[in-house]
Formats: sequence, structure tokens, C-alpha cells
Amino acid sequence: MNIDGPDLEDRYRRVLRLLPRYYRAIWEEDMVAALLDSRMTGDEDEDEYVLEFGRPAWPEVASVVALAARLYLGGVGAPRRYLAWGQAVRGAVLALLLTHAIWGLSAILLVARSHRLLGWLPPTPAAGGIWLTVWYTGGYSWIVVFVALVLRRYGVARAFAGLAVAAALAIVLQGQLAGELVSPFASWSYLVLMDFIPVAAMAAFHQDAPPVPRRAWLLALPAGYLLVNVPWLTLQLTGNAAWLPDNFGLCCLLVALACLAHAPRAWSSRAGTGTWSLALALLAVVVGLERLTSLSFYPNNPHLARVGLAELLIMVAAAALVAPDAVRAPAAMPAPPSRPRLR
Repeated sequence: MNIDGPDLEDRYRRVLRLLPRYYRAIWEEDMVAALLDSRMTGDEDEDEYVLEFGRPAWPEVASVVALAARLYLGGVGAPRRYLAWGQAVRGAVLALLLTHAIWGLSAILLVARSHRLLGWLPPTPAAGGIWLTVWYTGGYSWIVVFVALVLRRYGVARAFAGLAVAAALAIVLQGQLAGELVSPFASWSYLVLMDFIPVAAMAAFHQDAPPVPRRAWLLALPAGYLLVNVPWLTLQLTGNAAWLPDNFGLCCLLVALACLAHAPRAWSSRAGTGTWSLALALLAVVVGLERLTSLSFYPNNPHLARVGLAELLIMVAAAALVAPDAVRAPAAMPAPPSRPRLR
């Protein structure tokens, strides 16, 4: 046996370094023993070969990666800083998915108007085609994703999130191949920042995660539509569409308003608000990056570029008000009630 190089046990321990230190301190030896035992065949020569030259199987590595994601985005029983980050990521993901779901409700309204189902609104020009169907499918899927996450139907949420992302990817690819994208860089960055990243961060939603307040988040969907899309539609119908910011600017302004509304609580000594400050900081980072990349839509319009930068600066200034509380978030979390369980 090669005593100088790493054997299978060492390779398993290297993979387990992906897990948080607190978890390894409790479970590493048991996990290594279980993984090694699963590779033994009972044949002495074959087992010796496996121990010397064997490597962790890809399904085993994937399982450890998935477990690491769950632990770093901690749930009940996790140390304070992991629980704080988990709560913040869950809040930020729900906020982003809420904007997608509101867009899905707008798609329903567009279909109703195009089919003249709402007599009190002027109809939109009828349109069809496979890519419009794909676009609507993505919008409707985001509604299901948001509601399913709130209701803790995580399998349903992930399935429809995959459908929504696939629809968005198909539309961007079609636009790229047809040469219809005004700015391929901005379109791809939107796909990554606003679709891929929130769906990947849905790993924070697992059975050990604290439940979210269902009533508040479910009410946020119709309330968000009424507060955002109804004024938007009103300005369009009254011929004042020039007053409207673009979608990226609107996101900046919404995050800024959320930071301003939360700032009084962030400045108080009330415990438990730090995770919301951290969630707002995460939202500001994602939306800020998207606002920057979206400026490439206006290479020949310096005025709109300056407006976009102003919207970004407003959001950054508002986010700075809650940033100190976000930094204190891990220390503000209550102590974990129990040790994490091995799953």
C-alpha cells in the first residue's frame, strides 16, 4: 500500500471539509466510517485496492455539497451566524421571487386584455407564437414557485422554478441566435442575477428552516401588484409613460423604499431585525449589479444612462442606512436551541 499518498479515507475527509467546522466536529468520524463501510465488498484484496486507490463517487460528493448548502444557510439548531445568513437569504429570495410573481400576474392581465376579457380596459394588440407562449409559461410558473415556497411545498417550488428558468433561458437563447438582443451582455446578466441565483439560493429552504410568515407573504403578492403595477398601468393609459422608470430602475427604487421603511427598526435596539437588514443588503447587491449591467441597453442615450446611475445611487444611499445593522445580524440572533441532526 502507498503510505505516502492520500488513501480513500483522506479523500473523504477532504470532501467533508466543505461542511461547516461545527458540524464536522460532531459528525465527521461517523460520516467517514459510514462512507468507508459503504465501499467495502468483503473481498480482502479488492477492499485493499479500493482503500488505496478509490475516490469518492460523484453522487457522494453531490450529497455532501447539498448538505453543506443546507448547513451554511442554516435552520433551527444551527449556530447564530449560519442561522442569520439562512434567514437573510430566505428573505431575499422570497423578495426577488415576489417581483417575478407580480410580473406573472401582469402576464395574466395582458392575456385577458388581448382576448378582450376586461371590457373596462383597452385591449392590447393580439399576438401569438411559440415564444410568446414560452414567455407566459415562465411568468405563470413564477407565481407557483413563490406560493409553493411560502407554503413549504419545496419540491413543487423547485420543479416549477426549473420550468421558469428553462423558459427564460430559451427566450434569451432564441434572441441571441436571431440577433434580436439589444445588449446580449445585459440579457445574460439578468438571467444569471435575477433567475439563476435566486433559484440556486432556494437551497436555503429545507425542512430544518424556520417557517416563513405565510399570511404576510401571501398578502404581499396582491398588495405588491396593486401598489406597483396598477400605478404603472395608470400612467401608461393616461399617456404619461415617459414618467416610468425601466424595470431595473423600478427594482432599485423598491429596494430603496424598503430600506427606508426598515431603517427606524434597524436603528432601534430591538433584537431580531438584523436578518432583515442583511436580506435588504443582499437585495441591494443583486439589484445594484443588475442596474449596472443594464446600462448597456443605452449606449446612445446618455440621459437614460445618467438616470439609471441616479437610481443606483439612491438605492446605495438607502442601503447604507441599514448596513450597520446587517453587519450585526449574526450577533443579534438568539442562541441555537439544539444541536443539528444528521440527515
